[in-house]
Amino acid sequence: MMESKSPVCNTCGEEIGVKPNGEFFVACHECSFPICKACLEYEFKEGRRICLRCGNPYDENVLDDVEIKTSKHQSTIATHISNTPQDSGIHARHVSTVSTIDSELNDEYGNPIWKNRVDSWKDKKSKKNKKKHAKATKAEDPDAQVPPQQHMEDISLNPEAASATDVLSVVIPIPRTKITSYRIVIIMRLTILALFFHYRITHPVDSAYGLWLTSVICEIWFAFSWVLDQFPKWSPINRETYIDRLSARFEREGEQSQLAAVDFFVSTVDPLKEPPLITANTVLSILALDYPVDKVSCYVSDDGAAMLSFESLVETADFARKWVPFCKKYSIEPRAPEFYFSLKIDYLRDKVQPSFVKERRAMKRDYEEFKIRMNALVAKAQKTPEEGWTMQDGTSWPGNNTRDHPGMIQVFLGYSGARDVEGNELPRLVYVSREKRPGYQHHKKAGAENALVRVSAVLTNAPFILNLDCDHYVNNSKAVREAMCFLMDPVVGQDVCYVQFPQRFDGIDKSDRYANRNIVFFDVNMRGLDGIQGPVYVGTGCVFRRQALYGYSPPSKPKMLPQSSSSSCCCCPSKKKQTQDPSEIYKDAKREELDAVIFNLGDLDNYDEYERSMLISQTSFEKTFGLSAVFIESTLMENGGVPDSVNPSTLIKEAIHVISCGYEEKTEWGKEIGWIYGSITEDILTGFKMHCRGWRSIYCMPLRPAFKGSAPINLSDRLHQVLRWALGSVEIFLSRHCPLWYGCSGGRLKWLQRMAYINTIVYPFTSLPLVAYCTLPAICLLTGKFIIPTLSNLASMLFLGLFISIILTSVLELRWSGVSIEDLWRNEQFWVIGGVSAHLFAVFQGFLKMLAGLDTNFTVTSKTAEDLEFGELYIVKWTTLLIPPTSLLIINLVGVVAGFSDALNKGYEAWGPLFGKIFFAFWVVLHLYPFLKGLMGRQNRTPTIVILWSILLASVFSLVWVRINPFVSKTDTTALSQNCLLIDC
Repeated sequence: MMESKSPVCNTCGEEIGVKPNGEFFVACHECSFPICKACLEYEFKEGRRICLRCGNPYDENVLDDVEIKTSKHQSTIATHISNTPQDSGIHARHVSTVSTIDSELNDEYGNPIWKNRVDSWKDKKSKKNKKKHAKATKAEDPDAQVPPQQHMEDISLNPEAASATDVLSVVIPIPRTKITSYRIVIIMRLTILALFFHYRITHPVDSAYGLWLTSVICEIWFAFSWVLDQFPKWSPINRETYIDRLSARFEREGEQSQLAAVDFFVSTVDPLKEPPLITANTVLSILALDYPVDKVSCYVSDDGAAMLSFESLVETADFARKWVPFCKKYSIEPRAPEFYFSLKIDYLRDKVQPSFVKERRAMKRDYEEFKIRMNALVAKAQKTPEEGWTMQDGTSWPGNNTRDHPGMIQVFLGYSGARDVEGNELPRLVYVSREKRPGYQHHKKAGAENALVRVSAVLTNAPFILNLDCDHYVNNSKAVREAMCFLMDPVVGQDVCYVQFPQRFDGIDKSDRYANRNIVFFDVNMRGLDGIQGPVYVGTGCVFRRQALYGYSPPSKPKMLPQSSSSSCCCCPSKKKQTQDPSEIYKDAKREELDAVIFNLGDLDNYDEYERSMLISQTSFEKTFGLSAVFIESTLMENGGVPDSVNPSTLIKEAIHVISCGYEEKTEWGKEIGWIYGSITEDILTGFKMHCRGWRSIYCMPLRPAFKGSAPINLSDRLHQVLRWALGSVEIFLSRHCPLWYGCSGGRLKWLQRMAYINTIVYPFTSLPLVAYCTLPAICLLTGKFIIPTLSNLASMLFLGLFISIILTSVLELRWSGVSIEDLWRNEQFWVIGGVSAHLFAVFQGFLKMLAGLDTNFTVTSKTAEDLEFGELYIVKWTTLLIPPTSLLIINLVGVVAGFSDALNKGYEAWGPLFGKIFFAFWVVLHLYPFLKGLMGRQNRTPTIVILWSILLASVFSLVWVRINPFVSKTDTTALSQNCLLIDC
């Protein structure tokens, strides 16, 4: 490999030089701030002994020409410099043990053969001076050690200091006046809840004991759910990025850009359900990013092996040659043509070039022609020929059998492909369809994402990965730069595994009837998690650090043995002692010393083939990453890039090999590395595993939304989407990765973060008490009984205080988050709607799948949409999910009518008790009102089967209840008959 140039001093612009031992001069071992020895001496003379970037004090012996030694209780940080542009300078790297039980690097006593081989390799490398490396140490004073998160928080408190140190991002805490009152109200509400439950439990209702007991159990569960949801929002924060500083640091005029490369992943399965035009817009918005073209590669996964997807990508690549230069020339936003041309705004605003109008009209005409060609492809694909699809050269399409076909890869554009109409290079575009054979588990989307991880590692190996759903386009062309402000920050970014952007959506009705925007989750819950250990991964719009996907731990964390399925949990403590004896400490130190030897296999060209083959074919790497020497070599290159030792002509063949259906067998793919298998919501599992290893994530909310997608606005489709999410949570709850116990022994996951993950898996079970609680009002109205006894003054104050605390909590939450009260109410309504329908079905389906292996599918039959704006909103589709909430509505409405009738018959005295019951019933009806509107449609058209089933269930339930009447005390019929005999008619 070619040697890299010496880093340049940030003060004088000269090279920082090397020490007598051949290593680069490093002044600050915390952030590797580039400053030469002469400038450092001047700083010392002036009395300035603090690093200009991170604010940590310099080591007193930093000017001595002696080799710096590391502490035996701390892992060595080895650095390497490659010939790629983004790798110039000194980059500290600390790779932890890959989380796999079979890894030799995790062996308690280490591997002496492996260690001796690496030590000999290090000696050869040092003698030949083929590569410079630097070792860094932390100060011995423990009080001087400040974690990266604290660095960022301290810097954020002083904007002038932030400017002076040239940081790329700062934390903006919520104003103390807002957050303090918010926390006080939370504690007050918790206290009132404790007093409320003390009263409820000590004052049973003897005349309706069953109703009372059911209500108390439900209320306790609701309180538990509230605690799980509320306390992770204890420390919400905001963040601010400085893109101009990022450009100034990594994009100097006259020099090649040093920004890190990014591999984009776009996943699609069925082009007939996921329109190719939408996928094409997503791809075009990626190719037109405001980012160096040689740093962007877009991988499109076609998991359905559809020829329509391939042909549409060919058309997309051709249109990109015109679209990309047009976007960059006029800096248009968004850079997805379908959404740009549909904007109802003044498109001439801020445009000064006279040629813009003419070129825009020509581009719009070209795009319309492009749409016609795409529509023709879709129309052609509606009917599959009996002999299968045939390509233009006459050969049969390899993916005619979607369940039995070879892997396919096609590279478009890029430095070796077609250029744009102005002759400039375009980002690389790669079509990928992994191999599928009968008898193999393919793991749906998670398996497709892992295949893309391996293909991209072989072909481009960018250090960062951004994954998008096919219907989520790039709305902000600077979105990647926003993420790089965190990931490339030398202080903040070293422990960041991913940067998550909020999801924003187009095409949703203004009232957001079914809470499709999820504003409360993305603007409240996620900002609260950002103040703990970071937001959860939500499946799209996320920039990953590739090394975190490979199962490595963050640099600042000590080594951690992987947790297997048989590891102990918090409720079953291990028999081993919690404290380590001196021998264990020595073993840990030896293991850390071994793990610290980080090397680049591509740098071993000067050694004999025996040493190279032994290093590549280590059993630990093969059992972890699979049988691909090229891929294993790429995993050891933290800063990315394709190794020089790899023959470019063999890369495609190697890429085909890593997407073969048997490649993941007997490896850690889907278990400890990559996207994690075991749930249809693989996003939650993947992020959870990273946080358990000690990584933190970042929540980035730029003013202009980074990405936008589409969401189902139809009631049935929305419920099925929620059903899928809830079922995934139930699967995680029943798996070995359950946050209740997984990772407790490691201590890497903060307790508030664990509480948030527990909330993500137990919320479907709230459906059981919610259905019971929504049924209670109708029962009380039909029987004349109530779940609460006659209230005393103290009890009235408790109930009033509870309602006031609930209102205050919501108001103060709206105050610091900026969420509207309408969004909060819509979220509350759909929590009830989803809870009594989709979540309920998810619980039963999850247990059926686990106990009986039954995978129940809920089919949806659609009617024709009206040709109006938001016409999909008014479509009524039959699904079994509609029955429970419809039945609850009818039962409560019947109960209200019965309650009023009973009060009219009994007179004035009955109206007082009736008020509480009616209020209770109207609480249910108001929460289900959006469901009722969706059920009726625009013209009150409701499927007959829904009405029949609901009326049947409500009638049967009411008749059975009247017959049994379990909560009404029995009347003494003998005494009654005797009294009747005494009446003189």
